[in-house]
Formats: sequence, structure tokens, C-alpha cells
Amino acid sequence: MTLAYIALGSNLGDPKQQLLDAMNALANLPDTRLLQCSPLYRTPPWGMLEQPPFVNAAVLVDTSLSPHALLDGLLEIEQRAGRVRAERNGPRTLDLDLLHVEGVQLDDARLTLPHPRMTERAFVLLPLHDLAPTLRLPGQGTVAELLAQLDLAGCEKLP
Repeated sequence: MTLAYIALGSNLGDPKQQLLDAMNALANLPDTRLLQCSPLYRTPPWGMLEQPPFVNAAVLVDTSLSPHALLDGLLEIEQRAGRVRAERNGPRTLDLDLLHVEGVQLDDARLTLPHPRMTERAFVLLPLHDLAPTLRLPGQGTVAELLAQLDLAGCEKLP
């Protein structure tokens, strides 16, 4: 079994419920146990600014799935939630990103681990910090160090 961190985001439909449903679906992936969920955060849109705010979270799973098999499971959960990939950084019912898999560095046509842009995004590092502030990302620093460098304006923890 291997630890893996996954980011969740949504800004269409009922974003909070989308994330809760996705967490349940992640817990039901084969050969995977959901170990921990971060709080939910409301965050401003990224990239394309003319869209509703997002709700974001992160989870920690323990899995025997390969990184690519885990990615396939994430994509299937997104599809079941009605995800349409119309435009980059656009609105979405559900976005699941595989952020980091313990002991794995990978860069191929389908998957790069650790996630190549996670260190630039408060909406990823803020909930990840709740799960693993001391997680060291190869060649970049700890989640806490990286989060301290980002602007958290507009990010708020939901009750």
C-alpha cells in the first residue's frame, strides 16, 4: 500500500456536495482506503476569473493501485459527476488531481508526479497543509514552506 494525496475542486452545481460525493467515491475505489479528508475551502477562481468561486479540499488515501490506475479511477469519478473538459481552468462540476504519491517521481504523457503546478496554487496547498504540513515535495520544500509563499486572499475555510 502507498500513500497518495488528491486535490478536489468544484464550482458548478452544488460544489460542496460534489466534493462530499467524490470523497465517498474515492473511499470506494478498489484496493484503496480513504485515510483523511481536509476541511472544505471556498477559493477564488484561478486562470479564468469570470466564473464562480470554487470549493476545494484534499484527501489522503492508502492504495495498492499504480499511479496510472489511480488516475484512471479519478477520471472515472469525474465523468460520473458530469465533468466536461470544455476549457482549461474553466468551470467544472468536479476536478480531481493526483498531487503526490509517496516515493514516486514520474513524468510521462499522461501523468506528472508530483503535480507540476501544485506549488503555485493556494487552493491546492491550503487543504493539503491540513493533511501534511511537513510533506516534502522533491526539490521544492515542505507544504508549509511553499504555502507561506502564496497569497491566501479570498480563501476561507467553510464551516
